[in-house]
Amino acid sequence: MKFHTRRRFLGAAAAFPFVGAAIGQDLPLTPECGPQSALTPRQTEGPYYTPNTPLRSSLVEPGSNGERLVLAGRVVSPRCRPVGKALLDFWHCDENGRYDNAGFRYRGHLFADDEGRFRLETIFPAIYPGRARHIHVKVQAPGRRILTTQLYFPGDARDGLWREELVVAMVSKREGRSAAFQFIVDA
Repeated sequence: MKFHTRRRFLGAAAAFPFVGAAIGQDLPLTPECGPQSALTPRQTEGPYYTPNTPLRSSLVEPGSNGERLVLAGRVVSPRCRPVGKALLDFWHCDENGRYDNAGFRYRGHLFADDEGRFRLETIFPAIYPGRARHIHVKVQAPGRRILTTQLYFPGDARDGLWREELVVAMVSKREGRSAAFQFIVDA
């Protein structure tokens, strides 16, 4: 795991104040972008994708007792330029490790703002047999190819799909967890 130096942390926090303000915690965006940046790795969409999800920035379901999670971040080009109006389509299992394949529980899409920023409210997904905790996501810059990938959580490398490059920065607080991630896409 990479450890961020104070300079890198302060640089990330200064460059992306929205993330800290949006989630109430100064989390550095992972991964960092710059001249040597690689695109966010692609991963399988898995067997549970459902198209035509509703437009919503909160996937929190009525009556859910799952621990709250706020995921915030940016969508940028390899040159660190914001990708405004990028589409982000999220889905994950519920607090019991089950996917809703009949409706849209814990499924939805949103659009990044003009600066590529996004904020999603949901729950911390449960573990289910054979998989690390994860959130599926499709990201598409306007008019470009769709990136399908998965986001993972620190210290949860329990399967062969888990990748360090796809781990969110995360903190736990009394009211839930806050996480940050930066998607680097072809734009």
